[in-house]
Amino acid sequence: MGGLQGMDRRIGEAELARRKMAVGLVASLLAMCGTWAQVKMPRPALVVLSKDESLLVIVDPATLKLVAKVPTGPIPHEVAVSVDGKIAVVTNYGADGKGRTLSVIDLDAQREVQRVDLGAPVGPHGVAFFQGKAWFTAEAGHLIERYNPETNRVERWIPIGRGRTHMLVFSRDGSTIYATDLEQDQVSYWNAQEGAVNQTKADGAGDGWVAVGKGPEGIDVSPDGKEVWAANSGDGTVSIIDAGKKKVIATIDVKTKRSNRLKFTPDGKLALVSDLGSGDLIVMDAATRKEVKRLPLGKSVEGILVQPDGTRAFVAVSGDDKVAVVDLKTLQVTGTFAVGKDPDGMAWRR
Repeated sequence: MGGLQGMDRRIGEAELARRKMAVGLVASLLAMCGTWAQVKMPRPALVVLSKDESLLVIVDPATLKLVAKVPTGPIPHEVAVSVDGKIAVVTNYGADGKGRTLSVIDLDAQREVQRVDLGAPVGPHGVAFFQGKAWFTAEAGHLIERYNPETNRVERWIPIGRGRTHMLVFSRDGSTIYATDLEQDQVSYWNAQEGAVNQTKADGAGDGWVAVGKGPEGIDVSPDGKEVWAANSGDGTVSIIDAGKKKVIATIDVKTKRSNRLKFTPDGKLALVSDLGSGDLIVMDAATRKEVKRLPLGKSVEGILVQPDGTRAFVAVSGDDKVAVVDLKTLQVTGTFAVGKDPDGMAWRR
């Protein structure tokens, strides 16, 4: 009998120890979750797309540490974040530009909340928010479309003819959309309020378009709104367009092998051009229109994001699966960080 009582006591002690261990494990997990909850969605935040892994990656810009990875649709190329910072809209370009969906990401929840089917394969690419709506190019569909997150519908579209409209940007007052057309060697401009082609003719520029260099890709509007710069991937030039007259007023030979993106700094003093072919970032003085510096970053330099305070630029070095950080005061690379395979499009959450 004593042996049985001793065995019962030992079993009871073992069970008690097991339960204490389980309670301790749960407490540790809860503590970890609490810590994670404090850092899981920084504000501000940098979001970066990994094309090969079909992911949106959230990065804390203060520490350059990866915070989360969110699956998207196939082969995402570009991303835009709403002004309130609640959602990101991702264009899922797909294989060979035959994608047909958008991914809507809840950034606080870190998950895709909508997969928007655009119907036929349209190759959604460049995207930008304006007045709460996400406007995007649809290359294969020859359209510029507008998505309304509140209704989860594509509610408006602009036919663009036969060209391959790649990237888009809004004028500073939001009245005009400018878009690069890779195949037609032109920058198109559209009335964003009416959704029709701007029919104004200016100095032979034509109806709704301005002829530029070969294969324009990157595009941006100067902070003062007076100029539109287009980086031409086919001939190593940058075309500078007078935004009022809608005509090219200068063509700068920046000697790129394949210009990919172009971004102004917030003060308008510098323009950054990424060279997919050489792996360089070209820094230009916007006033003199001359090269200030050429930074070799690695293989296949693509997307550029300039931090809103103008202190840093983040540049996707897609061929090396990393993002380079450039100090815009010293024009030096201060570091790199990994976000997945083939990073490209980026956006900032305020």
